[in-house]
Amino acid sequence: MRAFVQRTYGGPDVLALESLPTPVPADGEVLVRVHAASVNPLDWHLMRGTPYVLRLAAGLRAPKRQRCGVDFAGVVEATGTGVTRFAPGDHVFGAGPGSFAEYLTMGERQPIARMPNGASFADAAAVPVAGMTALQALRDKGRVAPGQRVLVNGASGGVGTYAVQIAKAAGAEVTATCSARNIDLVRGLGATHLVDYTKDDITRTGTVFDLIIDTVGTHTVADYRRILSPAGTIVIVGSIHDGEVIGPMATLMRAKAAGMFGRQRVDTLITASRAADLETLADMLREGRLTSTIDRRYPFEAAAAAIAYVETGRARGKVVINVIP
Repeated sequence: MRAFVQRTYGGPDVLALESLPTPVPADGEVLVRVHAASVNPLDWHLMRGTPYVLRLAAGLRAPKRQRCGVDFAGVVEATGTGVTRFAPGDHVFGAGPGSFAEYLTMGERQPIARMPNGASFADAAAVPVAGMTALQALRDKGRVAPGQRVLVNGASGGVGTYAVQIAKAAGAEVTATCSARNIDLVRGLGATHLVDYTKDDITRTGTVFDLIIDTVGTHTVADYRRILSPAGTIVIVGSIHDGEVIGPMATLMRAKAAGMFGRQRVDTLITASRAADLETLADMLREGRLTSTIDRRYPFEAAAAAIAYVETGRARGKVVINVIP
């Protein structure tokens, strides 16, 4: 099979498309023929090995895991002994290492689920990491409830586009920040109120929210407290101002420290990959309560260009790699 491999840290040129043995599913595993994969910020962080604290787990001098990619959608090709949840021919999607390849293996209890009937491989491949992040931020950390006033800061990105829809499906009244070019897009996802961050500072509008989901880290916790109800919650998901040493961990640590004081809850999120959450997202896709926003689609051979585009921070929603045209 063909797969993208990186043996050192650096820019997109460190990714090489190589011929590797097709994996064989072990006991309890499935072999998936990948049809589509999607790119997350995680992919370019792992490619560059930044922030440097990441290398403590990923490999100090070179990546321990040389296969690239996480999100995928495809068809089960074969199963190992003992697999009961899936059978050859099943259309599946999930989050597993090495998705920028023609084949991958996954344990059947790992984050993998059946695709809803009618969903395209591209739409399903876009969901896993960003969708689980949005779901966990709203449901688990934010405890979103019907009638709440929810702010999604950074609503046009991968996590943001799903967060707007999940909050709306939960019965919340959603306010979203994005640039002027994305207002119609985000409104179509279910946001009731739109704020162009290039013109207006949401923390100075006087509007009060019960829950704030911040995907971009453009404001401090102190700024958010001004527009948060007395018993409200702030969930810090990420930061575009990463830095090369500890990166978004600095934002998360500052948020945790700030949350130690006052009645208002401040929480942070490090996404956990869970099969149950993928099933929840699959149900939402099936019921039409969730759709994927895809900015660009790249051929398999151009996976490095897809990662480079996501690294610019200008992608609207998700970027998909068509492993099979």
